[in-house]
Amino acid sequence: MKNKFPVVFALTLAALLLDCAFTSVMLFRYNKACGIAGLIASALLITALILLVVFYGKNSLRRISRMNAHLETSAAQYMNSLPAPVAVINSKNEFVWYNQIFAETISLGSDLYGLELEGFVKIDLEALEKEGHADCQINGSHYTVYSETFKENDLSFLILYFSDQTLYFNLKKEKDDNHPNVLILTIDNYDEIMQNAKESEKAQASVETEKLIEKFMNGTDGFIKKTSTNMFFAVIDNYHLDKIISDKFNILDAARNIRIASKYPLTFSIGVGRGAETLSESEEIARQCLDMALGRGGDQAVMKTDGGYRFFGGVSNGVEKKSRAKTRIIANALQDIILNSSKVFIMGHRFGDLDSVGASCGIAGAVRLLGKEAHIAVNRQKNLASHLIDIVEEQTDKELFVSPAEAEAAIGPSDLLVIVDTHNKDYIESFELYSKAKQVVVIDHHRKTINFIDNAVIFHHEPYASSACEMVTELIQYFRYNADEHIDSCYAEALLSGIMLDTKSFVMRTGIRTFEAAAYLKKLGADTVAVKLLFSSSFDSYRQKTQIVASAELYNKCAIASADFKSDDIRLVAPQAADELLNITDVDASFVIYKTGNTTNISGRSLGAVNVQVIMEELGGGGHQTMAATQIENISIQEAKERLMKAIDKRSVEMTDIKQSI
Repeated sequence: MKNKFPVVFALTLAALLLDCAFTSVMLFRYNKACGIAGLIASALLITALILLVVFYGKNSLRRISRMNAHLETSAAQYMNSLPAPVAVINSKNEFVWYNQIFAETISLGSDLYGLELEGFVKIDLEALEKEGHADCQINGSHYTVYSETFKENDLSFLILYFSDQTLYFNLKKEKDDNHPNVLILTIDNYDEIMQNAKESEKAQASVETEKLIEKFMNGTDGFIKKTSTNMFFAVIDNYHLDKIISDKFNILDAARNIRIASKYPLTFSIGVGRGAETLSESEEIARQCLDMALGRGGDQAVMKTDGGYRFFGGVSNGVEKKSRAKTRIIANALQDIILNSSKVFIMGHRFGDLDSVGASCGIAGAVRLLGKEAHIAVNRQKNLASHLIDIVEEQTDKELFVSPAEAEAAIGPSDLLVIVDTHNKDYIESFELYSKAKQVVVIDHHRKTINFIDNAVIFHHEPYASSACEMVTELIQYFRYNADEHIDSCYAEALLSGIMLDTKSFVMRTGIRTFEAAAYLKKLGADTVAVKLLFSSSFDSYRQKTQIVASAELYNKCAIASADFKSDDIRLVAPQAADELLNITDVDASFVIYKTGNTTNISGRSLGAVNVQVIMEELGGGGHQTMAATQIENISIQEAKERLMKAIDKRSVEMTDIKQSI
């Protein structure tokens, strides 16, 4: 059939050509009648040829149409018989078609036509359209979904192809679960605690500690090795580490039940080296986390995450170290660096207080006594110790205190920068000055935060110290001066004011070394009356303080007060009001909320029963267990109060869980 049309067409065309030739000859040379007859025959042949073309053309179109329909049916049958689930959704994300295996494995026999995709497949459509693929989990199986857009006229469809990756995900999960991690456990201040214990008490504590460690490792496939009297190395896989994390490292709570010499509770610091490719990298991360745990006062576990660090525990106060061997070594190293530097620049944190400015003055006095030029970078317009600056400047010279801009312009490659009373890059007085410094020394007592200064040649950090002024006082005692030389009394008074500020006049966070440092400063000529006058306030400031105290509300044994007025002294008055609130019965912690521009500030204080540092960290701040603060941008005082209450509630629940586990 398919060859008839070409043959008939060829014969008809040949006859037409012969007839045309014959007609032409007859018409012009011999017989016109024969020529006319030839023309008629040609016309008939042309008509027949046209009819043949039309007839066979229609038959060809019919065959093509039948072939296309057959192809579409075959494609639909092919899509329906694919071994992978396929579905088509319209612009409203509604199912318009899906194949048989989709109905069996995903819809489980349910009729999904006209229903929305989100009701049955939990997948990020935005990521799917942008990336072309996305992962999802359906009916216990893992799929990678690929998409293809199909448009016809005004209609738009999205074709979804589901690739079953369950076996891959299961293998990956098995690999991840069995991935090893290094944990480093250390007993906080073991040597200091054991110093006065009897041999029998030491042996008993050692046995109880090792039993606790064995219990901690029971049920895991890992192992633990004791490397010294107070340090243990453990290797645990991810699967069992997840269980330890879900239990919030309950070994920390159990350890506090062990008391050495029936007096000192045992506490652990734990560094977790999770997320590393190799064991050596895991050990390095674990050491970093352990340093962070010790820098925050110990009694906690620290684990590094993609966004920073995650903390567990931290409910105990840091134990004071009585040994000064570390201080003496650091003092000698610091003096060598000072003597090898051209000039020394010193700065504290923004909105400097008596501790920040006092510690800076102490370092400056010692540096000048060593014969080196020293300058303190302060912003006088944003400083809470301007009265102290004026007094020290009167008794020394006007070149001691410079603005941050002046320090930035003057610092050179051979100069030294000493940062006191903070170790966080976000809080320093001038980040530009820090960036230009080639050598940096950090002296701080605040619990370690995430964004700490990591390029210091000396990082002297003791979170158990009462203040930065106490640390500086200890350091300058070990400097090697000429005979009978010591710093001026104005520097000693500046240091003593910082100690008195952070200890609330020797009430809070006060240890043996705190009193020894104060005694040394008194020996240098510090006048306690002159120091006391630095804490005096004006009548207006005192009235504002009482106004804040009067506005306080009691919430979950926490006094929360708000300062809804503007004042130039609000940064000084608010912390004082928080201190006053602690004098009220049944108040374990106090918080004062106040505004400065578009920033809402919260100042927190406690007597030790509540860890205000952890509460402030929930709101993006930090500090000490008994003294902390935070700053939140672009929210009202009422919104800040609501967030604070949620943070207090969260911490209360955690403390309840700890007490129940104990």
